[in-house]
Amino acid sequence: MAYFWQNALLFGLAAAAIVNADIKVDCMPDSVSVVWTGSHSQVDPSLLRLGGCPPASISAGEAFFQVKFSDCGFRRLVTGDQIEYSNDLAPVSSIDATKMASSSHLVICAFERPIDWLPPMYNPVLLDTYGEGELVFHLVLANDDFTGPALSTAFPLGSLIPIVATVEQQSHQPLLLVIDECVATTAPELLPESKVYPLITNEGCFVDSKGTRSRFEQRVTVSELRMYIQAFKFAVGEEVFLHCQLVAWDPSGLDISRKACHYVKGHGWELLDDPSASSLCGCCESSCAAKRTRRSGSGNHGVSKNLVLGPITVSDSMA
Repeated sequence: MAYFWQNALLFGLAAAAIVNADIKVDCMPDSVSVVWTGSHSQVDPSLLRLGGCPPASISAGEAFFQVKFSDCGFRRLVTGDQIEYSNDLAPVSSIDATKMASSSHLVICAFERPIDWLPPMYNPVLLDTYGEGELVFHLVLANDDFTGPALSTAFPLGSLIPIVATVEQQSHQPLLLVIDECVATTAPELLPESKVYPLITNEGCFVDSKGTRSRFEQRVTVSELRMYIQAFKFAVGEEVFLHCQLVAWDPSGLDISRKACHYVKGHGWELLDDPSASSLCGCCESSCAAKRTRRSGSGNHGVSKNLVLGPITVSDSMA
């Protein structure tokens, strides 16, 4: 894949010394180095910030940054054939707002998108569970028919957002993947005071499906869960992150506390994996916590992991 990155393109006011002699940018596959030289500038280089990061080093009239795209608040934009990372280089000062604005530069690195590229997963982990080997959990955006990765992380209000959750089982006996809880918020960290939009609650109840077109799709394999989430009004125009608890479970162990239920219009709550057993979804209108004691042996039957997917942006299609 290395040759894909050799075609890196650079755009923006801070693209190269040809555009602005005070800024030099060097884009690498997962990071960028920026040299700011201000011999004729009144800006103190120690006050410069690339996004939220200070310079790695400072010398007379010069600031040097070496940062990863995963740090410092870089924005990521994915289009059909390109991945673009952008951030602002500006001084941190409240003394002269005019100087701040005039001294701000946009740093952009754009790369050809590798054919096999997938949206980055937050906290992909290896966990020990029963059987042999390890489990690897993933949560990714997919294209409309789930045949590949999403072409964009931006969705118009009311459109369907395809999401795939998977667990790589390796040498394990087959495990069923469910999502216990999933909420949307505007930050990659979920805090007690965070404002959230509930999607899946009550130990597997897809509550967002009751009033929208959100739904689970039929499984291709028990270790994968596909779903559509209708793009919501929550935090329109802002970056949104999905916080989901994935659970790999014994396929024979479905119960009120381990299930995948969604609401089917005109029918009611339905159990994805066995509609004839949809009575397990009866608690979705109240509380499924009453029988949590049935989980007491969960350490012997499966494992759970919290993952974060994002950022995703929902735009107002009427704007």
